[in-house]
Amino acid sequence: MSHPVSGDLASLHLTPANTTASPALAAREEDALYRKVWLRIIPFLFVCYVVSFLDRINIGFAQLQMKQDLGFSDAMYGLGAAIFYVGYVLCEVPSNMLLARFGARRTFTRIMVLWGLASVGMMAVSTPAQFYTLRFLLGVFEAGFFPGIVLYLTYWFPARRRAAVMAIFFAGVAVAGVLGGLVSGWIMRDMAGVLGLQGWKWMFAIEGAPAVFLGLIAARCLVDGPEQARWLSAGERAYLTRAARGEAANAADAGKGGHSGGHSLQALRQVLRNPRVYLFAFIYFSLTCGSLALSFWMPLIIRDFGITDVMSVSLYSVVPNAVGAVGLILIARHSDRTGERHRHFLLCTAGGALALAALTLHPSSLAMMLAILSVAAVLIFAALPVFWSLPPSYLPGAKAAAGIAMISSVGITSGIVSPWVIGQIKTRTGSLDHALLLLAALLLASGLAMWLGVPRQPAQGSRQARQD
Repeated sequence: MSHPVSGDLASLHLTPANTTASPALAAREEDALYRKVWLRIIPFLFVCYVVSFLDRINIGFAQLQMKQDLGFSDAMYGLGAAIFYVGYVLCEVPSNMLLARFGARRTFTRIMVLWGLASVGMMAVSTPAQFYTLRFLLGVFEAGFFPGIVLYLTYWFPARRRAAVMAIFFAGVAVAGVLGGLVSGWIMRDMAGVLGLQGWKWMFAIEGAPAVFLGLIAARCLVDGPEQARWLSAGERAYLTRAARGEAANAADAGKGGHSGGHSLQALRQVLRNPRVYLFAFIYFSLTCGSLALSFWMPLIIRDFGITDVMSVSLYSVVPNAVGAVGLILIARHSDRTGERHRHFLLCTAGGALALAALTLHPSSLAMMLAILSVAAVLIFAALPVFWSLPPSYLPGAKAAAGIAMISSVGITSGIVSPWVIGQIKTRTGSLDHALLLLAALLLASGLAMWLGVPRQPAQGSRQARQD
């Protein structure tokens, strides 16, 4: 083509159909459009997700002081960590279906403001009953945020671009681990005694407040989808809308699900009868057992090596999280570039399982232990965006909201089981070794279930990936 490339799809009147007729031009124009969308919505949602995960994992750092101050055992503390996921699981499907009905802006605002208030309220805990109640409410209020992001991204990005986009959010898990190490350790050490409050109380207050402010910003800045985005031209809005609808139709064909719309209750009934949803849920359950345990118990693994200072434990925990953030982005980009998911997922889960098993050999040096934790973080965290690039491709229209939430909520019950079981094992044996071997087995089962049980992604996504 001899004419110049414009950054505005409206000037070229492109549609998803005629992008194929002019692939070189379409690739440049499409890249420019998706870069524009990325810059507008991803940085804000990334910050929100970092704050959400920081509020979720700071309980792991709080245990370094909170258990002793309140007289909680490992089993009691593990139960409190698990109760968060009871509320989370119970409310996740309803929350995501409300997002599909009322829009992302109002849903994300509600979620962030309420979970921020509950997180700040953790500073008032003084009894086990209060601890359990606030952890449950935190789960109720935060429910739907992550599956809501997954659903929201399907409105903007096609499947072939989604693993790299999702990797940004899962890098947020690692970033939250880094911030948790640096900020939580500093707050707990240096704010202890200020206004007569313990350091862990200040940590909950300071790290919970940003969620409230971000929720108020979301009410002003987010839009429900491309059709409401005033910062896009009419042609760009039309292109993204047609692309999303076309992908939903392809998902209906791949899932043999008929029409892609329908009443939300009908969609939920169809999802509940879909065995593939339960397979995805099992895979996610097994995977998140490993990822959540790594985030929650990493400070304790480091402390058990002989690092007793709270700030030192926090600083050492930065290393695996920082390495994990970089590694998962690189692996997800490679998965998008090659259009391959299953092999990437199997290698990540199998490698992560080996790394967790290696921790039971009790490395002789701190450097070796941090290296093994870093390998585990890279591979386990990288499996998450690769996984979440797949389910939306098989769940059309109204089924996507219910299906994504079902997979997330059933899978995230690992957050109920994992902390409690690991807490019980550690309380009874005085070691995490048996728990780490159990988690390694679950990770391997996750990879094998994906490899053997989930059909390869519809061919169209791979063809488009190769065209890009």
